Amino acid sequence: MQAAALISACALVLGLCAPGAAATGAAAAPLSRPAVPPGPPAAPDPGLAALGRRLFFDPSLSASGKLACASCHDPRYAYGPPPHKALALGGPHMNRPATRAVPSLRYLERVPPFSVKVTLGDGGVGPAGGLTWDGRAASLREQAMIPLFGPNEMANAGPRQVVAKLRRAAYAAQFRLEFGARVFSRPDEAFADALLALEAFERTPAEFFPYSSKYDAYLRGEAQLTAQEKRGLEVFDSPARGNCANCHLSRSADGSPPLFTDFEFDNIGAPRNPRIPANADPNYYDMGLCGPQRTDLTARKSYCGLFRTPTLRNVAVRDAFFHNGVFGSLRQVVQFYQQRDVLPWQWYPRNADGTIDKVDDLPVALRRNLDIDPPFEGREGGQIGAISDADIDDLIAFMRTLTDGYQPPGPQRAAQPPAKAPPAAGAG
Repeated sequence: MQAAALISACALVLGLCAPGAAATGAAAAPLSRPAVPPGPPAAPDPGLAALGRRLFFDPSLSASGKLACASCHDPRYAYGPPPHKALALGGPHMNRPATRAVPSLRYLERVPPFSVKVTLGDGGVGPAGGLTWDGRAASLREQAMIPLFGPNEMANAGPRQVVAKLRRAAYAAQFRLEFGARVFSRPDEAFADALLALEAFERTPAEFFPYSSKYDAYLRGEAQLTAQEKRGLEVFDSPARGNCANCHLSRSADGSPPLFTDFEFDNIGAPRNPRIPANADPNYYDMGLCGPQRTDLTARKSYCGLFRTPTLRNVAVRDAFFHNGVFGSLRQVVQFYQQRDVLPWQWYPRNADGTIDKVDDLPVALRRNLDIDPPFEGREGGQIGAISDADIDDLIAFMRTLTDGYQPPGPQRAAQPPAKAPPAAGAG
């Protein structure tokens, strides 16, 4: 069974989504934007979350015995990839390369379900919500199945293989304590229980949605932004300058902490990344909503090249940006937004005839599905966008205020405990 089909089947068996529900994009009517709960959910059961943590850090749950969830989603980097590891290797022999950059697992607790019929910020109706770059996971449990079965990730053949490993794990007794002495005699239920434990851990507020950045403290009146950070926020919010807040919302209508995403899908024309081995095949394209990893929207050609807008929280601790990890710095990202349409030769290769192969990571026939909202505007060879190099410095300074773990300076600063090292391999 293919991984995508297995995920869908498991989701239905485990009750993670219903046939025809939001995970398939079959919403009955447009949803208002943003369709999100007003705040984080209640904290999960501590015992279940503690068990989920052991699963999360356990490399023995992979086919190689070397890859844990935490290998790619490292708590030291906001549950995103460690430096130079966004395009990770996995599989049974740890030699199968990724095709997408590892996202952070933080701030997913308020992402709405996927639907193709959401009222968008521009008043139109289109796709929004869901987890992963293409929104195909309807819940944290469903998302966890993707790496567990992914052939270039943890590469398990199916739920029973995962459960066999759980039965041998150092924490098997803890698993029985949570779910019953005979839990491993019912493999399908045991696998569902494992996903439940992982979800409980990923709903731990202090770990996955601490809202502990300087910007959060600023919104609470507990910190002041520097002059440079304030200027950066102005650039971020201004429709005539950065226009970042058009997609990465810096305020919420109900006063809850903003998530810096509108949950929508955009095609920003990210250049093809030659560091992804799959891209050596000129006929291979990662087209987001319309495939190849998502298969239910392949006929919707207007969706090709669309990927979900990620949160910008903790963006400054990353070293790989966009779905394919093509850029390695925030400065490159901002410059690309300013220059894509004006100086395309700075970002895309040339064809044999000397023309620019613009939006080279999509088939030529599908390159019209391109976001042209500001700052994506201007004609080729024309004037660069409305922000200067100094503005970019200010903007990056502001985005650094979105990093969790802020401590106020001076005597107000609380003693910070030393960071916990991840458990040793095999310890769970």
